[in-house]
Amino acid sequence: MRRPPAAAEAPAPPATLLALATRERARAQVRQAFPRHRTRLVLVRTLKDFVAALHRELVDVALVDVGAPNDETPGLIELAREYPSTPFIAQTPLRAGDASIVGRCAASDFADVVIDGIDDALLRDLVLRSCFTRRFSDALQEPPAPLQLNASIQRDAWRTLVAHGGRPVQTATLASALRITREHLSRAFAHKDAPNLKRVIDLVRLLAAAELAKNPGYDVGDVARVLEFASSSHLSTTSLRIVGTRPTSLARLRAVDLIDRFGQGRARSRKPPRRTPSH
Repeated sequence: MRRPPAAAEAPAPPATLLALATRERARAQVRQAFPRHRTRLVLVRTLKDFVAALHRELVDVALVDVGAPNDETPGLIELAREYPSTPFIAQTPLRAGDASIVGRCAASDFADVVIDGIDDALLRDLVLRSCFTRRFSDALQEPPAPLQLNASIQRDAWRTLVAHGGRPVQTATLASALRITREHLSRAFAHKDAPNLKRVIDLVRLLAAAELAKNPGYDVGDVARVLEFASSSHLSTTSLRIVGTRPTSLARLRAVDLIDRFGQGRARSRKPPRRTPSH
């Protein structure tokens, strides 16, 4: 079966941008720079709605309008320390009186500052270049050597998986992206000593879960919710099956630790023993 190169063309879900903007100019800028067909834009006005969105879905990047400071602004700025996996970017007209607020953003580890009127044309690129899914995909672009994913089809499938940033991916979705049948993908992926495809899908999701678990603002339930596990129990059973640890331990483990644990007899489904027919 002839198959065209797919790794560079594998589709990924649009990045989710959470933007808090109270100024009408800032809201208009955001809507223009992030059209719906290219980005999932969640536009809010209050701190309460901002925090709720962070705990409802996987947010790739947060854009915070600090051009009109109010009583909620200090709390918004402090949130950047609670969610280090999500880059926070400040949006401001940078007037003379804005220096102190921009300084507070820098002290709270904001990833960048975009300035009204100067960065308008580049707003999309400046905001999305550091988004969570892109960084996750870039860090895992090459399959880790212990997984033994050396065949072209395995590497293409891996890159498509990591491009989703830990979100759920069906085998049929992978096969469609790679332009082959689901049956062919499943058979070809697990040949020789390679792990089962479904287990690799779960491993990638747990790598993302471990990264998010390091955020002080998230508990296990939050991680399960934003990565679209059915429940905290589903995340727990997946973690025990794939890496042999409970979700509460994911925060202290590195990606290399999880991959090593995965390779300790958990990479392939165990077949039930054959029953000896009775006579």
